Amino acid sequence: MLTANKLMPLGRGLAPVLLKRAATIELDWDIRQKSRFDATDSQGRQIGVFLPRGTAVRGGDVLVAEDGSLVRVIAAPQPVLRITHCTAHGTPFDLTRAAYHLGNRHVPIELRPDHLKIEPDHVLADMLRSMHLIVVAVEEAFEPESGAYGSHEHSHGGGHSHDHGHSHSGSKGPKPLVLAPELLDDHGHA
Repeated sequence: MLTANKLMPLGRGLAPVLLKRAATIELDWDIRQKSRFDATDSQGRQIGVFLPRGTAVRGGDVLVAEDGSLVRVIAAPQPVLRITHCTAHGTPFDLTRAAYHLGNRHVPIELRPDHLKIEPDHVLADMLRSMHLIVVAVEEAFEPESGAYGSHEHSHGGGHSHDHGHSHSGSKGPKPLVLAPELLDDHGHA
């Protein structure tokens, strides 16, 4: 069995020709959220993946095997619930409300501008339908959010993601725009 213990997020830094030549491995979210698993790649090789605890593997990531070979990860289609707002009597804001309620239940959720995805759950499906949302069972890749304490990299779908190259930690960067400074009582804060 070949061992892979290095992960290159989205194959960043690799030439496109190397990504095209790489073996592939198609995995659903249940497997990709684990840091240790066995799988068979597109060349029929058994791969033992041993990543640091807490590491999730995303579609588009590249595993580096002990022999230096590359294995590109594909997010496998799996049963999910696709949630959209009702255009007849709802608004896109309904998805925000749904994401809030699902987040309160600590449900893994994939957020998209026009829909949400969750793993199948008939109780949650009924709750969402009672909120006048459209819930449809489909087979699609599932890439749930990593959470507030996960990686700072952001995914925007379509195989595109990036690090914003800036800090969210307070005092650095431009001051916020205040449209009515006379109404702002900053209590001596800069």
